[in-house]
Order: sequence, then structure tokens, then C-alpha cells
Amino acid sequence: MGKENSLEASGYIVSKSDSPRRDDRDRLLYPQSRYQGKFTPENLAFNSNLQEFAQKVSYICALETGGKISPDQAYRDVKALWKELKVSKKELKIREDSAEEES
Repeated sequence: MGKENSLEASGYIVSKSDSPRRDDRDRLLYPQSRYQGKFTPENLAFNSNLQEFAQKVSYICALETGGKISPDQAYRDVKALWKELKVSKKELKIREDSAEEES
């Protein structure tokens, strides 16, 4: 198994760009900020998952605000995403006190 495949399996976002236009579109639709915290592969992966969670919640909010989905559906969707994020945190062994260690 190559490094890219193992990264994909562990939840990292790995894109194989087929054109510069696709890169521009992906940056617009899936913006990501630079990670400024204590670097570990686990923290970086969790940060990526957290940013993806935030982006999806934003889409759900927009759909609910626009009347495309019900408030109940929006709640269920956000709750499911939250559960996925919690699983990610647990699997990556992100501790509660990891931010405090930086101070």
C-alpha cells in the first residue's frame, strides 16, 4: 500500500488534481486554513477533519435557511457529522489537554 492510499484510509484528504481549474474550484468550495497548532500528524489530520466538519455544517445551515431541508433534518445531519468528528478525535487519540500543553 502506497503512502497516498494509507493517508486516504486514515481519513486524510488526498486529492489527485486533474486540472488547474479543478484546484481552483476545490479551493473555493473546500477552503482550508493553515494549521498553526502543535504539529503532529494526528493533530494535522484532526484539524483537516474539523475544517471539513465546519464546511459541511455551513452547507447544511444554508440548505435549511433556504428552505431546502427541514430544521429537523438539519439537526439530524449536523448530529451525524458531530458523531463522525468525535470518532475521528478518538481514533486519532486527540487529548483534551493537548492545547494546554502549548501554553
